[in-house]
Amino acid sequence: MIVILAVVAVLLLINLLCMYFLQPRITFPRPPAYLQKPESLVAAGGESLWLDAGGERVEAWLLPATSTRGPAPLVIHAHGNGELIDYWAEEFSTLRDAGIHVLLVEFPGYGRSGGEPSEASVTAAFVAAYDRAIADPRVDARRVIGYGRSLGGGAIGQLAAQRPLAALILESTFTSLRDIVRRYFVPDWLVRNRFDTRAVLATFSGSVLIIHGTRDGIIPVAHAQALERAAPGATLRLLPCGHNDCPPQWELVLSFLAEKGVCRNPDQEAKHENVIC
Repeated sequence: MIVILAVVAVLLLINLLCMYFLQPRITFPRPPAYLQKPESLVAAGGESLWLDAGGERVEAWLLPATSTRGPAPLVIHAHGNGELIDYWAEEFSTLRDAGIHVLLVEFPGYGRSGGEPSEASVTAAFVAAYDRAIADPRVDARRVIGYGRSLGGGAIGQLAAQRPLAALILESTFTSLRDIVRRYFVPDWLVRNRFDTRAVLATFSGSVLIIHGTRDGIIPVAHAQALERAAPGATLRLLPCGHNDCPPQWELVLSFLAEKGVCRNPDQEAKHENVIC
């Protein structure tokens, strides 16, 4: 019996060690180099920025609005865990046409960026991006919006905990990574990167839009509903899709920003008029 218990204890220890040391690879699966598309920046008419995030050089792409009337709002976008900023350069034309600048921030260790991804390093990158952006005279520092998808929702939530944002848009996002891994019997104390978005929303004073697919099998829709409860006054929109197949909701985003005063429609009676910022 003593031998059996010792073997079980050793196997349990090995399992816990594997959970601990494999977490970074599971949480941050970086796309291989051959999937990078740096040429998409030129195609989108964007500008490359290099940030100092904790001593590491991290890349960001600024996609200027196509037309503005003075300092304009800025969307800071955080992608999902298996993505790159390269994949998003040409996806924001609707927002840019509405007079919104877009800043795509890379995760440390992803793409051409240095460092290693973690909750701390990712947060440092987004804080550096924010500070760089609001110093740009083209950006209205009072109208900076955080937009995160999937793991990026956790990243943008951590930015909101450290810097003032006018609004948060969370798409296919979790309450926290602890809640995600708990269903795989991983104890809370073993989770190295927590990204507790629900805790951030409990104290966030800006407007919140939550978008989620009802058929999401990776991050169940219950997470979106819990986030809505954590943020009084949040807007929740459920879509008939999964995790990676939800169509872009740019018109919904623009309507939300107009309703919350971040963007404005110059002629509310003219329904055919596009929302501009």
